[in-house]
Amino acid sequence: MFESIRKHSKIAMLVMFLLIIPSFVLVGIDSKYFSGSSPVVARVDGHDITQAEWDNAHRTESDRIRAQQPGIDGALLDSPQARYATLERLVRDRVLQAAATKMHLQPSNTRLASALQEIPQIAALRRPDGSLDAEAYRKLVATQGMTPEGFEASMRRDLAINQVLGGIMSTSFVTPAQAEITLAPLFQQREIRVASFNPKDFASKVAVSDADLQAYYKDHTDQFKLPEQANVEYVVLDLDAVRAGIVLSEDDLKTYYKENLAQMSGKEERRASHILIAVAKDAPAAERAAAKERAQALLAQVRKAPETFAEVAKKNSQDPGSASKGGDLGFFGRGAMVKPFEDAAFGLEKNAISDVVTSDFGYHIIKLTDIKKPSVPTFEEKRAEIEGQLKQQQVQRKFAEVAETFTNLVYEQSDSLQPVVEKLKLKLHTATGVTRVPAVGAEGALASAKLLSALFSADSVKDKRNTEAIEVGPSQLASARITQYMPARTLSFDEARDKVRSLFVATKSAELARAEGEAKRAAWGKDAGLASSALSAPLVVSRQDAHSQPPALVEKVMSEDQTKLPAWVGVDLGAQGYLVAQITRVIDEKAPTENVATQRRQQYLQWWTNAEALAYYELLKQRFKAQIKVPRPEASPAAKG
Repeated sequence: MFESIRKHSKIAMLVMFLLIIPSFVLVGIDSKYFSGSSPVVARVDGHDITQAEWDNAHRTESDRIRAQQPGIDGALLDSPQARYATLERLVRDRVLQAAATKMHLQPSNTRLASALQEIPQIAALRRPDGSLDAEAYRKLVATQGMTPEGFEASMRRDLAINQVLGGIMSTSFVTPAQAEITLAPLFQQREIRVASFNPKDFASKVAVSDADLQAYYKDHTDQFKLPEQANVEYVVLDLDAVRAGIVLSEDDLKTYYKENLAQMSGKEERRASHILIAVAKDAPAAERAAAKERAQALLAQVRKAPETFAEVAKKNSQDPGSASKGGDLGFFGRGAMVKPFEDAAFGLEKNAISDVVTSDFGYHIIKLTDIKKPSVPTFEEKRAEIEGQLKQQQVQRKFAEVAETFTNLVYEQSDSLQPVVEKLKLKLHTATGVTRVPAVGAEGALASAKLLSALFSADSVKDKRNTEAIEVGPSQLASARITQYMPARTLSFDEARDKVRSLFVATKSAELARAEGEAKRAAWGKDAGLASSALSAPLVVSRQDAHSQPPALVEKVMSEDQTKLPAWVGVDLGAQGYLVAQITRVIDEKAPTENVATQRRQQYLQWWTNAEALAYYELLKQRFKAQIKVPRPEASPAAKG
C-alpha cells in the first residue's frame, strides 16, 4: 500500500540529507582567496570557498565513510558527482552559518550540555555521582582530532544551524483534507487494455540502401566515436601483499607460543555447591548477625558430615535457583560469580568446604565439587594460528615501511614497473581498452577515478611513465603505466557498416511501429470494436502497482482526465516500440482504516515540512548571495538509467 510513498520519499530523503542532517564538515568560514593561492570554487555572503577547502572537506568525508563502510567502492567516493555533493554541503553549511550569525542564534550552556548528553559515548563517561570523567572525555574527542573546547564550539555551531531551519520545520502543518486530496491519486487504480507495436515486427518492412546508410552515418557520427583508450599495466600494494612478504622465524613462533600458552589454553572452570543464608547488605546489624550465626552453625554441621552437604543445602539454602539441586551451581569460570564468592571458590581444593563467605547477597558456605582443567594445545596444533596472529600484528607496521619503498621505486624508476614488482614480490596486472572513466562494474585499482586521471595525464600518455603511487583504497596503493595509447577517433563508414545498418533498421522499425500505433489509436477511438482482437485482457494498474507495464504508460494512463472515460492513449517508447491503451474505468481505493490514514497524513506532513525547509533554504541562498562557480557534473549512465 505504501510503495508509492516509499518511491516518492527519495525526494524527502534528499532534502533531509542536504538540509537537516547536522553539518559534518569542520572548516572555517574566514578563509580568504589570495592571488596565486587555491582557486575559488564558491562564494557565500562575500566569503570564498577555495578548491583546497573543497578537497580537504571531501577527503574528510571520504575517510569518514570508509571508516564506517570498509567495503565501499572507492570509485563512488571519488566520482565527480560525490565531490560536487560535498561542495553543495559546504555551501549549505556556509549559508546556514551566515543565517545563524545574522539571527544571533547562540545555544545556551544548558542546551549544549543536553545535546552532549544525547551522545551515547559521552553519556557513558558519567560517574555514579553524575560528574563527567574529564580525562576520558578529552581522550574521546581527541580521537576526532579535536580538543574539548573545539568540539563544543562545533556542537554550538551545529545547534545554531539546526535552529535556522528548526523554526520553519517545527511550525509546518497540514489538514486531513489536504493530505487526502494530495494522496488520493497515489492509491487510485485504473482498468486498461493494452496493444503493443513492437519494432521487431516491422524490421522486415524496412528498405535499406547504401545511400540510406551513408546518410545515417553522416547524420549520427557521434554514435560511432570511440573514446581514447589505452592498454595498461599496473601494480597494487595492499595488506595482503605485505603479509605475504613477512617471514617469521621458528624462534619467534615458539616464543609467542610459550608467552601466550595460558591464554590459548582457555580458562579453568570449577564446579561448586553452596548454602546461602540471605540477608540484605543494608539490613540492621542485629538481623545480619543472626543470619551469620545461622550460617556458622550450618558450617559446623556440614564439616562434621561433609556427605550431608547436599541434603543440608536442600533444607536450609535460601538460593531458590540451586537449593532444590542440593546447592549445585554447575561449572563456572572466573568473572561469572561475585568476587568474594569467586575468590573463595578458586582458593579451595577439590571436596573442601570454605569458611562462611560474605557477599551482597548474604552468607555462603561453599563446597568445591570438581575442577575442570583446560586442555593444553601443542605447538603444532597452534602453529598456523600463531603465524597468522604474528603476521597480523606486523603487517600494519610493515605496510608504512613498504609503502615508502613502493612510492620511491615507481617514481625513481618511472620507465618500468618491473623493479617494484621484483623488489616487493608484487603481481604485475595488465588490462586492455582502459578509458578515462571507470568502466561499469570495474573493481580494484581500475575503479579508482584518481588513478585513471593520473594515468591519462599528458605526461603519462606522452612518455608512458609510471603514475605516482595513488591511494585507491584503505591501505591500498597503486601505480600504473600506459603500454599502448589509442587516441579518440570516429570509426570510418566501412568499419562501422554493420553497426550503421543495425541502428538504421532499428530506428526505421521504431518509426514504422509508432506510425502504425498512432493510426490504430485514431481508428479505434472512432470505433472501439475494431480493437477487440488486438487488445490484451483487462488489467488494473496504479502508481503503486504497474502490473509489469512501462512507467511512461502508467503515468500517461493515471494522468488522463477521469471524467472523459473511456479514453485512448498512446505512448512512444522509442526503440521499445509504441503502446496503445484503452482506459475503461477508474477504481477508487476503499476508505483506509484510521491507522493507515494517520500514517499517510504523517508521511505527507513530512514531505510538506521538507518542501518548506527547502524553499526557505533557497531563499537564504539568495539572501546571502550563494554561488557555486564550478559546473555541475553530468549524471553517470547508471544514474540516468
